[in-house]
Amino acid sequence: MSTRRRLPEAPYLAAATGRKPSRVPVWFMRQAGRSLPEYRELRAKNTMMQACFDSELVCEITMQPIRRHGVDAAILFSDIVVPLRGAGIALDIVPDVGPVIDHPVRTAADVDAMKGLELQGVSAIADAVGLLVSELGEVPLIGFAGAPFTLASYLIEGGPSKQHERTKAMMLADPSTWHALMEVLADLTIAFLKVQLDAGVDAIQVFDSWAGTLSLADYRSHVLPHSSRVFAALADYQVPMTHFGVGTAELLGAMGEAGAGVVGVDWRTSLSDAALRVGPNKALQGNLDPVALLAGWPAVERAARSVVDDGRRAVDAGAAGHIFNLGHGVLPATDPGLLTDLVGLVHSL
Repeated sequence: MSTRRRLPEAPYLAAATGRKPSRVPVWFMRQAGRSLPEYRELRAKNTMMQACFDSELVCEITMQPIRRHGVDAAILFSDIVVPLRGAGIALDIVPDVGPVIDHPVRTAADVDAMKGLELQGVSAIADAVGLLVSELGEVPLIGFAGAPFTLASYLIEGGPSKQHERTKAMMLADPSTWHALMEVLADLTIAFLKVQLDAGVDAIQVFDSWAGTLSLADYRSHVLPHSSRVFAALADYQVPMTHFGVGTAELLGAMGEAGAGVVGVDWRTSLSDAALRVGPNKALQGNLDPVALLAGWPAVERAARSVVDDGRRAVDAGAAGHIFNLGHGVLPATDPGLLTDLVGLVHSL
């Protein structure tokens, strides 16, 4: 285990661990990416997969929003399918489509054929974390991975899906194959996050992007035990851990039980409401609607002030802290100047 950086003044780490930050911390999911012209320039010369496995490119792309916006945390530039590639699964990230799996996983035999994470296959990620830790100074670095359910949905569907039909069908019709797959994916997620933690990230976030497609009963029986195992396996690192999904209003209580100290909230649920659902002593992260950023500055300012006020109400209702973020990732059409102004506004509040 690496020696962790000491960043006692970092507002992000303070809010995530229930201490009082010097200001409302702010960072954005997908802050490094298509909204930035400097990112688009780099990506014109590299595919997404090439960028994810080039440590110097990962470092540069991760740093871009830090230099431009002055956010309170960096998040490692990567993709949730990187550990799948690191476990030998043939896939590609297709522009305007997303991850596409060459041979979807649909049977018990497919699950049995899956391998664990090859550490050599993700050494570029560890190298990138090392570069970033020395370059970021006092800014914390968040590592991340996809949660087992979200990885399973890509593997089973063969790519992005709106209804997750095949995924739910396996879950409900063949629970033994389902749980076997989730065990493999939980091991993979744990191993990939340990690579990042051992290399020196200051916090982690687990994205269960598609969990909101499930009922609470199905989430509790088919997903929660596996997500809980991921957080339990990493608890000894004693870093802030965030659990995030989209459309998860009905699941927030269960997600709060999984073991992370921070729960991400999308824009559909108020933070003060989320505080009651998640339960006390958990920090909340969120939750400006990303589309608000396309509505011009007056609308952004109103919405941002409202989120900060709601975050204060959430803390009054028992939340351990509030980290300002969007309710999902930055949209490609977002004006980066507006994001910079938003950071300044949140810091001033």
